Amino acid sequence: MAKGDDAVARKRNKVRRKRLRSDENAVSARVAAIIASKRRRKSGKRRGCEGMCFSLPTPDDPFNDRHGKKRKVEDEPAEEIADADAAAAEDDKPKKKIEANAKKQPPAKAGAKAKSKAIRERETEREEGRVDYDRPSKFLVVCLNAIRDAVAPDDGGSGIHGAGDWGVELWKCCSAAAPCDVLDTSGACATLEQTAWLVSTACDIVARKERLGMVVSCPFLLYLVPSQEKAAQVRSICKPLKSLGIHSVSLHPGASIEHQRAGLKSCEPEFLISTPERLLELISLKAIDISSVSMLVIDGLKCFMDLNVTEKLYAIRDAISSNPQITIFTDPRDKNVATITRSLLRGRIKKLSINDSVSSRSACTTQHVHFCTSEEQKTSKVKEILEQILKSHGKNTPKVLLVAGSDKKAHQLSSSLKLENCTVTDDSHGNSFTICSSVGLMNVIVKDRESMAATDVEEFETVLVVDLPPSVDEYVEIITGAARHAVAGEVHSIFCNTDAPIAKPLAEVLSKCGQVAPEFLRNLEPS
Repeated sequence: MAKGDDAVARKRNKVRRKRLRSDENAVSARVAAIIASKRRRKSGKRRGCEGMCFSLPTPDDPFNDRHGKKRKVEDEPAEEIADADAAAAEDDKPKKKIEANAKKQPPAKAGAKAKSKAIRERETEREEGRVDYDRPSKFLVVCLNAIRDAVAPDDGGSGIHGAGDWGVELWKCCSAAAPCDVLDTSGACATLEQTAWLVSTACDIVARKERLGMVVSCPFLLYLVPSQEKAAQVRSICKPLKSLGIHSVSLHPGASIEHQRAGLKSCEPEFLISTPERLLELISLKAIDISSVSMLVIDGLKCFMDLNVTEKLYAIRDAISSNPQITIFTDPRDKNVATITRSLLRGRIKKLSINDSVSSRSACTTQHVHFCTSEEQKTSKVKEILEQILKSHGKNTPKVLLVAGSDKKAHQLSSSLKLENCTVTDDSHGNSFTICSSVGLMNVIVKDRESMAATDVEEFETVLVVDLPPSVDEYVEIITGAARHAVAGEVHSIFCNTDAPIAKPLAEVLSKCGQVAPEFLRNLEPS
């Protein structure tokens, strides 16, 4: 079928238009520039030189950068404009390049881009300024490896890195935003591994503060030792850190005081290792200032007590005007240790132990075993014990945890517990109450053994086990977990005739912890 003239003409014109669009050399450069200028003029998009003909400079835009157009950014709040301007000012690119990029895009989009850029920069600054305290840094591992290679190169790092669990807990206490004091009850003095982790933690804190632009006071760490031999041992552990920028100085009676004065004038050590006597002598001569110390370590509190230098420890603690983080290593078997420790530690504490023994983990926790002939008399016995606890704490508000055998017994105990001359206020759940008396207040929380797994026993200084568990291992978990944030704690337990099967293992636990086993435990041992 033959095509009409109109169809042929349409096809011919379509081919021509397609050829013109595809052929770049269809017109000359001058004609192409004229066509492009005409298209821009019709679409409202002009070049800078073309726009100058239609606007004049103003006081707000003296160089006519905006070509008389008002940006929508000017309508935004003043605070957002300031953020955008600040972000533009902090940019490293030249100003001309910024202006050229702004001209290529609509004003509204330019303002939105500047605003989002300012937000991103503020978030980046916050991320850079925030110290990451959830895990140790690589620099801490570098410090540990340097100490390992210098002090114990033959063990392959098994000793120092083997104490990682204890070291990470210590690092968390020291590096937190609000550091807490540490009481270590592993032994009389710190081991090599513990000292390595402690000084490496201090190095990590110094490095983080310097990276954030903070001024680190010198000395940053004050390490008190009881003897010259211990000072030399700690100094040998800190010496490999000199290549990493951490300088340490040892002060002890083995060297002349004039020599030590001259050495302190020539350097500002980050770590200071000293005996209390020599340190106080140098402070009296104004050879050193310890008022800005950030970390204080007392290695071997029991040794200081045997040397009768406890008052000097108090004087050194009072000479530090700041609120330092304090770490104490001591043997907890002496009852006077807890009293002196309370005087030295003034903030929140945490007890640590590198040993897994029951005696180390339950150190400074006094165990009281009370005898009761029958189950019916337990309620009256609990009232008697609570009254004793209330009187012994005076005006302080103790927090007591009562452990019952089952949920039913826990509710019965909560409902039947009313002391003489006291007011009991129950909460909505019925498992906790407050005892108010003329002596003071006491917060009591009742839990059954099944819910003990979800209970933070570390927060309670006093625990009363109303119903002893059938296995002594559960009792060990209670005494090792109680009062971890207090210098001393108490665990009271009520022993009944039905608990005779665990009499012997309970007496063994008391003996391991240095506690005196009551006479009735030996009488109730199963035959």
